[in-house]
Amino acid sequence: MIRTASLIAASALALAAAPVLAQEHEAHAHDPAAHGHRHAAFESGRFHVRLEGETSGPGRDLILIPGLSSHPDVFNGLVERLEPGWRVHALHIQGFAGAPVEDNAEGPVAAPVAEELARYIAEQGLQKPVVIGHSMGGTIGMMLAARHPDSVGKLMVVDMIPFMGPMFGGPTATAESVAPVADQVRAGMLAAPAEAYDAQLSATLAGMIATEAERAGPLEHARRSDRTTSANAYRELIVTDLRPELPNITAPVEVIYVAFNAPGMTPEMTDGIYRASFATLPSAELKRIDDSAHFIMLDQPEVFASEVNAFLD
Repeated sequence: MIRTASLIAASALALAAAPVLAQEHEAHAHDPAAHGHRHAAFESGRFHVRLEGETSGPGRDLILIPGLSSHPDVFNGLVERLEPGWRVHALHIQGFAGAPVEDNAEGPVAAPVAEELARYIAEQGLQKPVVIGHSMGGTIGMMLAARHPDSVGKLMVVDMIPFMGPMFGGPTATAESVAPVADQVRAGMLAAPAEAYDAQLSATLAGMIATEAERAGPLEHARRSDRTTSANAYRELIVTDLRPELPNITAPVEVIYVAFNAPGMTPEMTDGIYRASFATLPSAELKRIDDSAHFIMLDQPEVFASEVNAFLD
């Protein structure tokens, strides 16, 4: 089990480390006219929000949170397939995918974003929005729902567990015990030559997106993400253990995930890892999606949209 977890960790580390190629930021990232979307009237140095559609009434707001070094465009296929009557709030986290770094220039990213998202929900007057988070976005969603339970109507976590520590320190890992490893990972990400990361990036995305035609967008998003922001965020994910906080969540939770792709792993072993990871939230519905890699919304867009629409009902 420990050996298998180490293989999973290596894959996860490659995903996180490879995208941290420092690029010039787009000065117009907050300008809706620059990329054809309207944005919410909300000032934050942690993220900005792209709006799509209109609500058909209270409780018909959907918040989408992409993962590490990702762009809200990864949810475009879902937005196109949503049942009518939903207003979509898609987060673009500062420092990722060309957005200016701003307040994410140093320190943790996920936890401050979760706090700002709670403020966004309150200030925008959203009533029990549904929150869907992919990967690191799932971590942010869990933080939000656990620390501000009245802010969330429903939560869907897409291919993320509440504590990555066992992947780096074995089944008895704690946030404290894996901190030195997390520090080493961060330092390595910051010091590595850009050329090596670029080579690894293509290989990593191939493992995380099975559909070759869908890799170009996420590849570009990752290349345009800030190195320090990504490294800090990944360190934070390694040491964040949300398992003790999961009982604070009062909203219905569904977790959809894919089978770990590592030697010796079986889909049933992945099921067991997820059951153990979410044992402190026994009400969570766990559902494995087959024939997909990490970006379920890109590899299985119809299945993903069907799951989401059913969850929204």
